[in-house]
Amino acid sequence: MLPANDPKYAALPETHSIKTESLKTTLDRVLPFWHGSIAPDIKAGKRVVIAAHGNSLRALVKYLDNISDKEITELNIPTGVPLHYELDENLRPIPHKDAIAPLTGRYIGNQEDIKKRIFNVVAQTK
Repeated sequence: MLPANDPKYAALPETHSIKTESLKTTLDRVLPFWHGSIAPDIKAGKRVVIAAHGNSLRALVKYLDNISDKEITELNIPTGVPLHYELDENLRPIPHKDAIAPLTGRYIGNQEDIKKRIFNVVAQTK
């Protein structure tokens, strides 16, 4: 639930309402879905495609790759570029030789083009 929809903030004027979601809040929302739906499907042998917005993907890769809070703030995930993970029997990532650190999964496509797209994400915040 976004803070703007939380009853405890109902008395705040509209100009002060919080309409964003922190990475921690996103992680709190994503992990139950991972454990309750996605992980069981993978363990059942199904191939799973996850399409989500940037913060949800950031939360999921933070969990999968055990990325620190400090390091995750520097991670930029390019829009529309598939990120492929191979997982072991414990659903831990198997590092790929073409992974771009700190990720262990690999982006699918031309790696130089993908690095430019990551740079472009960084440039958007400047």
